[in-house]
Amino acid sequence: MIAVVKSSATPEQLAHFVTWIEHHGFKANVSKGENETIVGIIGDTSKIDPFLIESMDIIDHVAKVSEPYKKANRKFHPENSVIDCGFNVEIGAGNFQVIASVSTDDGRSVDNLAQRAHKAGAGLLTADVYNMKISPYLYKGLQQDNLTALVEAAHAAQLPAVAEILDTRDVQAFIDADIDVFQVSSKSMGDYPLLKELGKTQKPVIVKRGVSATVDDWLMAAEYVMSEGNEDVILCECGLKSSEQRYHRVLDVSSIVAVHQLSHLPIICNPSKASGLARYVEPLSLAACATGADGLEIDIKADNSGDPLDETGRAVDLDSFASTMKKIAALHATLGKASE
Repeated sequence: MIAVVKSSATPEQLAHFVTWIEHHGFKANVSKGENETIVGIIGDTSKIDPFLIESMDIIDHVAKVSEPYKKANRKFHPENSVIDCGFNVEIGAGNFQVIASVSTDDGRSVDNLAQRAHKAGAGLLTADVYNMKISPYLYKGLQQDNLTALVEAAHAAQLPAVAEILDTRDVQAFIDADIDVFQVSSKSMGDYPLLKELGKTQKPVIVKRGVSATVDDWLMAAEYVMSEGNEDVILCECGLKSSEQRYHRVLDVSSIVAVHQLSHLPIICNPSKASGLARYVEPLSLAACATGADGLEIDIKADNSGDPLDETGRAVDLDSFASTMKKIAALHATLGKASE
């Protein structure tokens, strides 16, 4: 349930109303936009009389929210959220950023790639701290010993460091290493204890969509994080599983439109993970941008000679990455002019 507050309401009246809601056993989520203030009432609202609330002097009207996700719901928060990732890097509400994802088993190599990626236009940096595969013998990422190397390389390049976390027991270690943004893999989207633990932190969380998850499933995963107090959540579309064998997954650009309609949270896309092929990365990146994505996550490698750690062949070399970034900038400029 949401209660839309009259513009004439004073801060004291709003505070009194929130206290009244909480006194009756509900949680209140206050969202102040440019044109209106909305109080989201979270809990079993069947026990509360909406006509009683509407009769209050400061309330304009009351509306039911049928979706199970509340804090992630645009009805609770009409304005687009802007997520501060550190180093003056923001995502959402027109702030577009690209995360450069580095594949390397050498922490020292990350430093050089970080500087070059930043120069090409990347706004954040990540590397495989853990990269668990079906086989226990395949490449598993840098591992926790090199987590510090990722952070140092990113911060030296004035980039926020993004790291994928798999276990609730590692949350404090990631915080101690000064990671700026947590990332939850598509395989861990349904790991609710992990999501709730990340919700207790004060750092942004990127939640990747599961390969078989609906948009509502995905938003409920974000809700798990937000329900614990951390509302700095970014959604990441990285493809759905299908029977198609010419590429890894199907990048669901329709989800970008759906998320923007249903939620205030930013949504980014990972064309590298979705396609599994470097040659698909640029066209899919442009498609995602044209559809309204707030950012991208792109796998990069040092050169075009072939990276033995890039088992799928999905990482692009830095020259290709820089070229794609220029085309994205041109596309945004064109779309901006078209909307004027």
